[in-house]
Amino acid sequence: MSSGTRRRVLPDFPWDSLAGAAAVARSHHDGVVDLSVGTPVDPVPDAVGEALRAAWDSPGYPQTWGTPALREAAVGALSRRHAAGLSATEGLDPDAVLPTIGSKELVAWLPTLLGLGPDDVVAFPHLAYPTYEVGARLAGTRTAVVADDEPLPEGTRLVWLNSPSNPTGRVLDAGRLTDRVAEARALGAVVASDECYLALPGPGVVTTSVLDPAVHGGDVSGLLAVHSLSKTSNLAGYRAGLVLGDPALVADLLQIRKHAGMIVPRPVQEAMTAALRDDEHVAATRARYDARRAVLRPALEAAGLRVEHSEAGLYLWATAGEPCRATVDRLAARGILVAPGEFYGPAGASHVRVALTASDERIAAAAARLGE
Repeated sequence: MSSGTRRRVLPDFPWDSLAGAAAVARSHHDGVVDLSVGTPVDPVPDAVGEALRAAWDSPGYPQTWGTPALREAAVGALSRRHAAGLSATEGLDPDAVLPTIGSKELVAWLPTLLGLGPDDVVAFPHLAYPTYEVGARLAGTRTAVVADDEPLPEGTRLVWLNSPSNPTGRVLDAGRLTDRVAEARALGAVVASDECYLALPGPGVVTTSVLDPAVHGGDVSGLLAVHSLSKTSNLAGYRAGLVLGDPALVADLLQIRKHAGMIVPRPVQEAMTAALRDDEHVAATRARYDARRAVLRPALEAAGLRVEHSEAGLYLWATAGEPCRATVDRLAARGILVAPGEFYGPAGASHVRVALTASDERIAAAAARLGE
């Protein structure tokens, strides 16, 4: 496929279309409050930085599979933080853990790595992270956009779940996850659960991994959970992710990634290990975002926007009952930049996604501007 053909297959990068609104927001006399992208602004935990520095002298090739210590740390973190297990009796298997170069590359390449093609369907939520569709296009598959209560179409071979959701913050309970897993298995489809926001449930909210025995009933065949340290540990700049679940699927992914050279650098692996061993900074991150949500949500509502779902994760999903670009422009005039909901599918045409990833001072500034 030529580069020109490849460009036609892929959609335009959505954030490029925000240039005009961004320029308006930046012109505000007190500076822009950029709530358009979920990129962390808070410090990297000290222990993580120390682990990275200690591993700086790493001249040899790292292991594609990750160090045994990293895989053990991942098992421990999921077991402690989410009560997840690969079976109802045995717990998570370190051999079924694979580090990835952030989670986005895994999302984008998973259909290709699974060998899917034109006769196969990749299904994802009707409001969804755009890279699910990009991955399907790269593999040349068909796509199916399905709401959480809609059936999967025949021919589905990969089902993306995302709870808590980007962009809506909606949480699927164990019962809904169980139903979707059963439906996918009946079609012979792999279930990939994007759980990047699982450790950010919001006050009083319970989040559930697809690897929880309450969901899979002791059988993880056909299941993959995708995790990221970008949000919970402020490691977006490190490109630190994980995929784990069905040992056979993970083994297949490992072999392909070995050949393709898709390897997390050794210093980053050491930093990931430190992050996964420490729960205190995750709790602090969760509290920080809960506090920012408590400031920003009522300010949006007082300004006439209706906030839907948004009980977990890093985003507020809001609508003013008008085309999303009109809301983007109105907020940009106040120096607040947000993402138009259409980035996440046609169902978001009247919504905007408002990220909580700004400093406390900038969140307070946004709330004050909304009250003007």
